[in-house]
Amino acid sequence: MLSTVRGRRRAPLAAAAAAAALVLASACSGSSDTVVPGAPAAAGKKAGTSAIDRLIADEKPASASLMPAGSTAAKIKEAGTLVVGGTQTAALFSQLDPTTGKVEGFDAALSRLLAKYIIGKPDTKLVNVTAATREALLKNHSVDAVIATYTITDERAKAVNFAGPYYVDGLGIQLREDQKGIASLDDLKGRTVTTQSGSTAAAVVEERVPSAKIQLFDTNTECLQALRQGRADAYVLDQGVLAGNAGTHPDVKVVAGTYGEQPYGIGLPLDRPDFKTFVNDWLRKIEADGTWATLWKNTIGTQVPGPVPTPPAIG
Repeated sequence: MLSTVRGRRRAPLAAAAAAAALVLASACSGSSDTVVPGAPAAAGKKAGTSAIDRLIADEKPASASLMPAGSTAAKIKEAGTLVVGGTQTAALFSQLDPTTGKVEGFDAALSRLLAKYIIGKPDTKLVNVTAATREALLKNHSVDAVIATYTITDERAKAVNFAGPYYVDGLGIQLREDQKGIASLDDLKGRTVTTQSGSTAAAVVEERVPSAKIQLFDTNTECLQALRQGRADAYVLDQGVLAGNAGTHPDVKVVAGTYGEQPYGIGLPLDRPDFKTFVNDWLRKIEADGTWATLWKNTIGTQVPGPVPTPPAIG
């Protein structure tokens, strides 16, 4: 019998251009987002937004000694806004809640926490990114950081600095609820598989299932729509994102099991190595003081059963 994941009934996750980019919100909102017509509903069980708000309120700003004059962090503090490359379509990680006008999730909260640590206020500006535009936006300094389920790879690390990893996921397979006969990557032979442009999933499918017809889109929303409309037989991407989709849309499911590891990092400009050190030290701090665990429990943990996982080693 095909084993699938629906909402909370899912296996735990594995232990993870430029000027034209759309600026989606102003810094003064603190949540950095505005409502977009036709945006997807918030995923599944409501994330613990009040608990996250308390986390952000409790986050202590970095001491002046950690942000010496001329450092990247000091320049961001002076600017008064952390410009973050992100998305508003990744359920559980960074998705617009149309009822509040805020982008919520693990990555979205990390952005606000980092802004609070640097600036003293959770003031962020969200710039919409895709897998195909992230490196360009970092290279030309259109964003200070990319926090968007950004998988660390050796090839990408030639173009950007990665802080982290801050989370580790694995690739999964999403199907329509009524589909049968697909239980693994091998079952995708000769089928149409959708995934995001520039994602590691595309390379894995191409290597593992060369006969599959790969259909690429820029966003999770477009890939999910292709699957739901029957234009694709399966959607392969990080299982955490797919689980969020299943929580939002009861007509899709996630096949149990993951493939490989997808370590998520915070993408930073390659020419600002001091900022990588600063962000890595901050990630170690929030892992040690329990902030990471509380954040996971109130975002990803609303759909993933079981205890809070051990956060990955940084650096």
